[in-house]
Amino acid sequence: MNTLTKIAIVALSFALLASAGLNVFLYQQGQKYYFLLNTTTLDPLGLNYYPNSTEKRHQPVIVFYGDSRAESWQPPNQIKNITIINRGIGGQTTAQVLGRFQQHVALLKPKIIVIQVGVNDLKAIPLFPGQKEAIIRNCQTNIGQIVQKSIDTGAKVVITTIFPLGTLPIERRPFWSDDVAIAINDVNDYIKVLARDRVIVFDSSQVLANSQGIVDPKYSLDFLHINSEGYGALNKAIAGILVP
Repeated sequence: MNTLTKIAIVALSFALLASAGLNVFLYQQGQKYYFLLNTTTLDPLGLNYYPNSTEKRHQPVIVFYGDSRAESWQPPNQIKNITIINRGIGGQTTAQVLGRFQQHVALLKPKIIVIQVGVNDLKAIPLFPGQKEAIIRNCQTNIGQIVQKSIDTGAKVVITTIFPLGTLPIERRPFWSDDVAIAINDVNDYIKVLARDRVIVFDSSQVLANSQGIVDPKYSLDFLHINSEGYGALNKAIAGILVP
């Protein structure tokens, strides 16, 4: 067997392994989204995701609210004499988060509501490019309504900008577009104008992003999510705000 033949066999072996790995990844992703789709069909707003807990509490309540980025947010442990409740649900759009507000947030009578939501709307743009402007507009409108409903409870509102993205992995490239990052910037610009009495805008990119505008690798869990160190950095920056 000559050298060229050996090289060809090795290259073919690597190609087959890469193809098999990609197929496994695509199967796992397809399985995850199939499960998510059917779960959403059965419970479109995720109302059954959390128990309807309305018991009286003797401490002020802080609610972390939104999508998977909110759900994964472990709150600052240095905050004392506060009951912290998480009401994030992975995969949810702003419409779903808005729709479950009364049951999952308002009934808790929170003193502070921390909101992180929006990326699940905008990541759909590559699939529906003709609806890009409507997706952005609806996302902004829903976020505005979530903030207003939060104000109406009497709570102090901390609305975070949509977290920056991580490094785009090769397997996502066929299903991605630079329009998503542009849309995130557009929605974040909208979020920044929501600041007013009892509404604080927390710019997450000031903590998480590097000089290229993406999540610093030390804070990145995957393309869309940050790790515990990233949340620790956010907590360090936000702790002083979370005072009822």
